[in-house]
Amino acid sequence: MRILGVDPGTLHLGWGLVDSAGNRMRHVAHGVIDLNAKEHLATRLDQMERELSAVIREFRPEGGSVETLFFHKDPQAASKLGHARGVVLFTLARAGLPVFEYAPTKVKQTVTGRGRADKKQVAMMIRTLFALERPPKSDAADALALAVTHLRRAPLDAMLQANPALRPKKTSRRSPPARKKSL
Repeated sequence: MRILGVDPGTLHLGWGLVDSAGNRMRHVAHGVIDLNAKEHLATRLDQMERELSAVIREFRPEGGSVETLFFHKDPQAASKLGHARGVVLFTLARAGLPVFEYAPTKVKQTVTGRGRADKKQVAMMIRTLFALERPPKSDAADALALAVTHLRRAPLDAMLQANPALRPKKTSRRSPPARKKSL
Protein backbone atom coordinates (compact mmCIF):
# COMPACT_ATOMS: atom_id res chain seq x y z
CA MET A 1 0.00 0.00 0.00
CA ARG A 2 1.29 3.48 -0.86
CA ILE A 3 0.28 6.35 1.42
CA LEU A 4 0.76 10.07 0.83
CA GLY A 5 1.25 12.04 4.03
CA VAL A 6 0.52 15.76 3.74
CA ASP A 7 1.48 18.50 6.21
CA PRO A 8 -0.54 21.57 5.13
CA GLY A 9 0.71 25.10 5.57
CA THR A 10 0.08 28.45 3.93
CA LEU A 11 3.79 28.99 3.17
CA HIS A 12 5.18 25.44 3.00
CA LEU A 13 3.25 22.25 2.29
CA GLY A 14 5.16 19.07 3.11
CA TRP A 15 4.42 15.79 1.36
CA GLY A 16 5.86 12.31 1.72
CA LEU A 17 5.15 8.92 0.18
CA VAL A 18 5.73 5.59 1.90
CA ASP A 19 5.12 2.07 0.56
CA SER A 20 4.22 -0.79 2.86
CA ALA A 21 4.28 -4.53 2.29
CA GLY A 22 3.54 -6.52 5.40
CA ASN A 23 5.58 -5.06 8.24
CA ARG A 24 8.12 -3.43 5.93
CA MET A 25 8.00 0.22 4.94
CA ARG A 26 9.95 1.90 2.17
CA HIS A 27 10.50 5.60 1.53
CA VAL A 28 9.34 6.52 -1.98
CA ALA A 29 9.72 10.30 -2.19
CA HIS A 30 9.18 13.49 -0.26
CA GLY A 31 9.23 17.22 -0.84
CA VAL A 32 8.02 20.65 0.13
CA ILE A 33 5.82 22.92 -1.95
CA ASP A 34 7.06 26.43 -1.18
CA LEU A 35 4.46 29.16 -1.50
CA ASN A 36 5.21 32.87 -1.93
CA ALA A 37 4.17 34.84 1.17
CA LYS A 38 3.75 37.96 -0.99
CA GLU A 39 1.03 36.28 -3.06
CA HIS A 40 -2.63 36.51 -2.08
CA LEU A 41 -3.85 33.53 -0.04
CA ALA A 42 -6.17 32.44 -2.87
CA THR A 43 -3.23 32.32 -5.30
CA ARG A 44 -1.19 30.22 -2.86
CA LEU A 45 -4.10 27.81 -2.34
CA ASP A 46 -4.46 27.43 -6.11
CA GLN A 47 -0.74 26.67 -6.45
CA MET A 48 -0.99 24.19 -3.57
CA GLU A 49 -3.83 22.31 -5.28
CA ARG A 50 -2.09 22.19 -8.66
CA GLU A 51 1.26 20.98 -7.29
CA LEU A 52 -0.28 18.45 -4.89
CA SER A 53 -2.41 17.10 -7.76
CA ALA A 54 0.79 16.67 -9.81
CA VAL A 55 2.37 14.67 -6.96
CA ILE A 56 -0.72 12.44 -6.82
CA ARG A 57 -0.68 11.87 -10.60
CA GLU A 58 3.04 11.05 -10.60
CA PHE A 59 3.20 8.70 -7.61
CA ARG A 60 -0.36 7.25 -7.52
CA PRO A 61 -0.90 6.79 -3.77
CA GLU A 62 -3.73 4.63 -2.46
CA GLY A 63 -4.66 6.96 0.40
CA GLY A 64 -3.80 10.22 2.11
CA SER A 65 -2.92 10.93 5.73
CA VAL A 66 -3.42 14.40 7.23
CA GLU A 67 -3.26 15.88 10.73
CA THR A 68 -6.50 16.73 12.48
CA LEU A 69 -7.07 20.37 13.35
CA PHE A 70 -5.56 21.49 16.62
CA PHE A 71 -6.04 24.50 18.88
CA HIS A 72 -4.08 27.54 17.76
CA LYS A 73 -3.46 30.70 19.82
CA ASP A 74 -3.85 32.98 16.80
CA PRO A 75 -7.36 32.73 15.28
CA GLN A 76 -6.26 34.35 12.00
CA ALA A 77 -3.41 31.84 11.57
CA ALA A 78 -5.78 28.99 12.45
CA SER A 79 -8.23 30.21 9.82
CA LYS A 80 -5.54 30.33 7.12
CA LEU A 81 -4.31 26.87 8.11
CA GLY A 82 -7.90 25.65 7.90
CA HIS A 83 -8.08 26.92 4.31
CA ALA A 84 -4.86 25.06 3.42
CA ARG A 85 -6.12 21.90 5.09
CA GLY A 86 -9.41 22.21 3.20
CA VAL A 87 -7.55 22.41 -0.12
CA VAL A 88 -5.56 19.29 0.81
CA LEU A 89 -8.70 17.34 1.80
CA PHE A 90 -10.46 18.46 -1.39
CA THR A 91 -7.48 17.51 -3.59
CA LEU A 92 -7.22 14.05 -2.01
CA ALA A 93 -10.97 13.46 -2.25
CA ARG A 94 -11.17 14.65 -5.86
CA ALA A 95 -8.41 12.15 -6.72
CA GLY A 96 -10.62 9.43 -5.23
CA LEU A 97 -8.28 8.74 -2.31
CA PRO A 98 -9.51 7.75 1.14
CA VAL A 99 -8.38 10.28 3.73
CA PHE A 100 -7.09 9.28 7.16
CA GLU A 101 -6.68 11.84 9.93
CA TYR A 102 -4.47 11.68 13.02
CA ALA A 103 -3.89 14.02 15.95
CA PRO A 104 -0.41 15.59 16.06
CA THR A 105 0.34 13.89 19.39
CA LYS A 106 -0.62 10.49 17.93
CA VAL A 107 1.77 11.03 15.00
CA LYS A 108 4.65 12.03 17.30
CA GLN A 109 3.90 9.12 19.65
CA THR A 110 3.86 6.64 16.77
CA VAL A 111 7.11 7.84 15.21
CA THR A 112 9.23 8.85 18.23
CA GLY A 113 7.55 7.18 21.19
CA ARG A 114 6.81 10.62 22.70
CA GLY A 115 3.58 12.52 22.06
CA ARG A 116 5.30 15.82 22.79
CA ALA A 117 8.38 15.31 20.61
CA ASP A 118 9.66 18.37 18.77
CA LYS A 119 10.04 18.72 15.01
CA LYS A 120 13.77 17.96 15.14
CA GLN A 121 13.15 14.64 16.93
CA VAL A 122 10.51 13.68 14.37
CA ALA A 123 12.89 14.50 11.49
CA MET A 124 15.72 12.49 13.06
CA MET A 125 13.48 9.44 13.59
CA ILE A 126 12.27 9.63 9.98
CA ARG A 127 15.90 9.83 8.85
CA THR A 128 16.76 6.76 10.94
CA LEU A 129 13.66 4.79 9.93
CA PHE A 130 14.34 5.18 6.22
CA ALA A 131 18.17 5.39 6.38
CA LEU A 132 18.15 8.78 4.65
CA GLU A 133 21.43 10.65 4.16
CA ARG A 134 20.11 13.64 6.09
CA PRO A 135 16.89 14.51 7.85
CA PRO A 136 14.20 15.92 5.56
CA LYS A 137 12.94 19.48 6.05
CA SER A 138 10.50 19.57 8.95
CA ASP A 139 7.41 19.92 6.73
CA ALA A 140 8.40 16.86 4.66
CA ALA A 141 9.41 14.94 7.81
CA ASP A 142 5.99 15.62 9.34
CA ALA A 143 4.32 14.43 6.12
CA LEU A 144 6.38 11.22 6.11
CA ALA A 145 5.51 10.75 9.80
CA LEU A 146 1.81 11.02 8.89
CA ALA A 147 2.20 8.30 6.25
CA VAL A 148 4.11 6.08 8.70
CA THR A 149 1.45 6.63 11.35
CA HIS A 150 -1.30 5.46 9.04
CA LEU A 151 0.64 2.42 7.87
CA ARG A 152 1.38 1.40 11.47
CA ARG A 153 -2.12 2.14 12.80
CA ALA A 154 -4.26 0.84 9.92
CA PRO A 155 -3.94 -2.90 10.77
CA LEU A 156 -4.82 -2.26 14.43
CA ASP A 157 -7.69 0.07 13.54
CA ALA A 158 -9.08 -2.51 11.08
CA MET A 159 -8.89 -5.23 13.73
CA LEU A 160 -10.67 -3.03 16.29
CA GLN A 161 -13.32 -2.08 13.73
CA ALA A 162 -13.97 -5.75 12.93
CA ASN A 163 -14.14 -6.80 16.59
CA PRO A 164 -15.78 -4.17 18.84
CA ALA A 165 -15.11 -6.30 21.94
CA LEU A 166 -11.39 -5.51 21.57
CA ARG A 167 -11.95 -1.74 21.72
CA PRO A 168 -10.82 -0.07 24.94
CA LYS A 169 -13.66 0.94 27.20
CA LYS A 170 -14.29 4.67 27.38
CA THR A 171 -13.93 6.12 30.83
CA SER A 172 -15.53 9.26 32.09
CA ARG A 173 -13.24 12.17 32.88
CA ARG A 174 -15.88 13.95 34.89
CA SER A 175 -15.45 14.31 38.62
CA PRO A 176 -17.88 12.37 40.77
CA PRO A 177 -20.83 14.45 42.01
CA ALA A 178 -20.19 16.40 45.18
CA ARG A 179 -21.57 14.81 48.33
CA LYS A 180 -24.06 16.70 50.42
CA LYS A 181 -22.91 17.49 53.89
CA SER A 182 -25.25 16.34 56.59
CA LEU A 183 -25.88 18.64 59.52
